[in-house]
Amino acid sequence: MAARKELSARTGYSGNDLDRQSDKRDDPAYVEAQRRDPEARTFVLAGDNVVLERDSDGYRSLFTFAEAAARGAARETAFLGHDGVGGVFATLLEDAPQDLGPTTEQLQRIYRNEAPAAGKSAEVRTDLRSMLMQGMVSEKIAGRLAQAKSLMYWHSRHRFCSNCGTPTDVGAAGWKRTCPHCKAEHFPRTDPVVIMLAVSGEKCLLGRQPRFPKGMYSALAGFVEGGETLEDAVRREIKEESGVPCGRVSYLASQPWPFPCSLMIGALAEAEDEKITIDRTELDDARWFSREEALKLVDGKLEGFFCPPKLAIAHHLIAAWARGEVS
Repeated sequence: MAARKELSARTGYSGNDLDRQSDKRDDPAYVEAQRRDPEARTFVLAGDNVVLERDSDGYRSLFTFAEAAARGAARETAFLGHDGVGGVFATLLEDAPQDLGPTTEQLQRIYRNEAPAAGKSAEVRTDLRSMLMQGMVSEKIAGRLAQAKSLMYWHSRHRFCSNCGTPTDVGAAGWKRTCPHCKAEHFPRTDPVVIMLAVSGEKCLLGRQPRFPKGMYSALAGFVEGGETLEDAVRREIKEESGVPCGRVSYLASQPWPFPCSLMIGALAEAEDEKITIDRTELDDARWFSREEALKLVDGKLEGFFCPPKLAIAHHLIAAWARGEVS
């Protein structure tokens, strides 16, 4: 795949290059042929965790269906697409092992980057943030796992018809659930979230939530509501959280965010006033950063402050504005 130049391509989980073959999802014979192909592989998920296998060469994320079955019974399986070699699937394990995260010993191995002895392997179950932060898989695999995680999360919480309560059947190769009683069709959901920088001349507005580590500041963000444009959502969230009114809004970038199934939509908003009135239920603090401060922030050189890591779209929004790449 040719290198992409858009800002979105710099974000974590954006490297998914699978041919999704969505036109083949309603062809059961084709999907089954892909599943039976010796080159077929599947990701394995246990609740919110990804199952990996660590050996002396690194971490393996794709398994044969026989290897997946050895790790537990499958609740759901979905066809994600084709990687040019074989079909790629996602398998969600049944309830029993779903909430098992990495053990203390496994975590120590992860953080020490310690491999098992030659000829040995060890199973690791970890979340997608740790997986990418620790460089356990490539950006391409992380993007495919984001697709798998979001889809399997949807399946795990939509087993019953929201219209009549009847258990639903899986269709379209894992991309639809149908109610056998009332015939309602249900499709995977993606939740849009706006994340934005309010800017005023040579300053940008950043804030921190109570859950953030001390010193961390980020772009403001919030969910898009029904009957709302993206521009209106950007203006509303900035005004609600910081009291700063904004005018023109421009789109910058987006990022798949599988926590659990969001799409982060990055924007720039022109502030009409610099007075800050913080909503203390949403933010611990909000303040204006000069362009010089923002540059130091993304480079990790602003004493006492830091911003989200490079896997997060917030980092790239701040960096792109600070470096004059967007206006």
